[in-house]
Amino acid sequence: MNYIAHMGTQTILALLAFGVVSSFTPGPNNLMLMASGANFGLRRTMPHLWGVVIGFSGMIVIVGLGLFGLFHAWPASFTVLKVGSTAYTLYLAWRIARAEAPHEAGKRTRPMTFLQGAAFQWINPKAWTMGLSAITLYAPDASLPSILRIAGVFGAMGLASATTWALMGISIRGWLSSRARLLLYNYSMAALLVGSIGLAL
Repeated sequence: MNYIAHMGTQTILALLAFGVVSSFTPGPNNLMLMASGANFGLRRTMPHLWGVVIGFSGMIVIVGLGLFGLFHAWPASFTVLKVGSTAYTLYLAWRIARAEAPHEAGKRTRPMTFLQGAAFQWINPKAWTMGLSAITLYAPDASLPSILRIAGVFGAMGLASATTWALMGISIRGWLSSRARLLLYNYSMAALLVGSIGLAL
């Protein structure tokens, strides 16, 4: 009994470590939240932030409880997912590259909504990599308690990570008052976003 309990503790600690590393490292969600924080501030970024957190946790539950098997049964779906996610993320990178200064952003552009942030998880290559890896490693039995544990861990880590990246963006809002620095930042963020797709794929 003690051995089983010990193994359970080890599994939870490993899952926590996996959640921290995968959630805080750069990826489409974090980079877009940082860009949104810089361009729109925290209050206007919050719907996007919560969409990411709740959307990804919900995705893990849905995939873990059945959709995972569908993807294995139809391998071509992975190719469809890659093409769709790459195309949409490139569009988002283009939007970031063309973002205006923070004080001008509210006039012509808008931050992502809660639904847009949640829906994006389904075509986010890093989200799929994280979710499928976590389910395979920490819920091989696909039981509801295991899936919910993974979703809970990533919900908590995702909230901490998303808030951190948004605040990082907010911290440089003043620095972006220069047109040259704004262009450098936006094009750098867009390039990193494109690069993150390649790493995830």
